[in-house]
Amino acid sequence: MPANIVVPEVGESIVDARVAKWLRKEGDAVSAGDPLVELETDKIDLEVSAPQAGVLKRIDRKDGEDVKVGEVLGVIEEGAAAAASPASSPPPDSQPKAASAEKTRSTPAARRAAEEHDVDLSRVRGSGDAGRVMKRDVEQAATGGNGRGTQAAEAEKPAAPEPVKARPAPPVAEMTRPVSGDRTEERVRMSKRRATIAKRLVEAQSTAAMLTTFNEVDMSAVMALRERHKQSFKERHGVGLGIASFFVKASIGALRAFPRLNAEIQGDEMILKHYYDIGVAVGASEGLVVPVLRDADRMSFAQIEQHIREFAKRAEDGTLSLADLKGGTFTITNGGVFGSLLSTPILNPPQVGILGLHAIQQRPIGVSGQIVLHPMMYVALTYDHRIVDGAEAVQFLVRVKQLVEDPGALLLD
Repeated sequence: MPANIVVPEVGESIVDARVAKWLRKEGDAVSAGDPLVELETDKIDLEVSAPQAGVLKRIDRKDGEDVKVGEVLGVIEEGAAAAASPASSPPPDSQPKAASAEKTRSTPAARRAAEEHDVDLSRVRGSGDAGRVMKRDVEQAATGGNGRGTQAAEAEKPAAPEPVKARPAPPVAEMTRPVSGDRTEERVRMSKRRATIAKRLVEAQSTAAMLTTFNEVDMSAVMALRERHKQSFKERHGVGLGIASFFVKASIGALRAFPRLNAEIQGDEMILKHYYDIGVAVGASEGLVVPVLRDADRMSFAQIEQHIREFAKRAEDGTLSLADLKGGTFTITNGGVFGSLLSTPILNPPQVGILGLHAIQQRPIGVSGQIVLHPMMYVALTYDHRIVDGAEAVQFLVRVKQLVEDPGALLLD
């Protein structure tokens, strides 16, 4: 009996997806549970598996097509495995290396990286759950550090090129003459996630009355504390002590004092939330995502750092779940990791507050009547002026500054 391959229900907030890539072609024999097709959604990427054994009889929705939850992607004919023509598959020597992904547990991002780097996934040791191959494993293999997955890694190194003789300097007229060349353009379709990010950012600016206030934080105390405890902290918890955990804790302290920054607007009502699910923006190659530290007020510094580190890995590997991204009452984003000195972050609706962190720089400040150099960071708070007053926002940011500049106060807050 034929079985339809349908777009699964992922979560109540996801209603459509895009066909990223079919992993099998029409006529291929499949077993129940084999991955058939990769889908992109605005939050996560996922695989759709074969509901039964048989032959992939028909593909209804091609790569790149947008689909809705419940729509039919293709059809599997039951009990027809023996009828599949051997000629429908290329001979073993001509099969692409990416085909090994069908029998190797791997993430979609890992398979894309395998094709890009010409890596045989079946020869890569996986570091994910149950030995699943992650993108980082493929990249390590590509450099010869995790198995011998690439032809390049196995080939002999090319001979060193002969030294190039220096050319005499060209005359002035030649140096100043414009260089002609092709003026090429490339049209690239946005991924589902990138298109959704674009849409949500425009919606945020058109629906919220956004305003940003700034301050600067002296990071001397935090830097000194990290220096004193970084070794013992790493030995005890297996993760470094970063600055993110200090700002998560400080933000929670400030949210307790100014609860309307931990709220959202529904119609003409404010929903004040008495729990603290802090979103932490993570940059990945597929686009920015904001996984959530659930009940962050109950987490230790070590737990916060461990979760953020894990989020970053899974964001790059494409293994974040919908549950990781759902909800959130307040967001923290750190442009400083990319070198940003100052910015105005955009709200993450329906939240009404987002804290932007920036690069730490040695700057002169006045201390006890003297000019001294201290590690300073500009911080920015963007807020929805519809329910948060300017004075309230300024005081919130001052409270964050006070708590970070006196880390011991975080234990008492």
